[in-house]
Amino acid sequence: MRVKLLRYTADPERLCGAAAMTSYKSEYPSEMLETVDLEKARRVVKRVTGYRHLSVIEHASFTFSIEDVSRALTHQLVRHRIASYTQQSQRHVKYDTLKSYVVPPSIDANPEAQKLFTETLRRISETYNKLLDMGIPREDARYILPNAAKTHIMVTMNARELRHFFNLRCCMRTQWELREVATEMLRQAKTVAPSLFENAGPTCVELGYCPEGKLKPPECDIEEIKKRFKNL
Repeated sequence: MRVKLLRYTADPERLCGAAAMTSYKSEYPSEMLETVDLEKARRVVKRVTGYRHLSVIEHASFTFSIEDVSRALTHQLVRHRIASYTQQSQRHVKYDTLKSYVVPPSIDANPEAQKLFTETLRRISETYNKLLDMGIPREDARYILPNAAKTHIMVTMNARELRHFFNLRCCMRTQWELREVATEMLRQAKTVAPSLFENAGPTCVELGYCPEGKLKPPECDIEEIKKRFKNL
């Protein structure tokens, strides 16, 4: 798995700061963007988002490349609709070796499970290649491929949707692979626009308690989680 922040809106914090000031100042937005300094913009963004007025951070967008992840992950990822996605196509990319699949840690740590998983993937790969040799189009041969099949996807979200995404997908109840990807996306976004993602992370980081109550995993220590994301 690899996550890389490819591009983001230029001066995202100053832009969102100017957007926030537009609502309560008489100056032109264009003039405020030119004159506002970074520290003031950050203070404005923190104050306004602290009031839960999050529309102002929709003006900044971030584009990530998410690589060598499973189709199981991308099936979950694309459920976040306020985003743009471009994914590697199984109609054009051939899956011909065991390196083309993601192995979950729980399976990798269990020798018996690992053997069963690997043998099954090998049979799938052999069958897939035999179908191609028989002249079956890739778009039809791919029907046999599992959720473990690796893929790459490019995703663009605005900062508000990213915060919502982090609320849900950095949570300990999220599937392990997507949680790792979401946490790394947050780390990189926070590096370039800290005020837009201050206190971002699973919902419990912002609320101070788990909104799912008894459904939370027993390994959840909210104070430890808050500390971890604050220092991310």
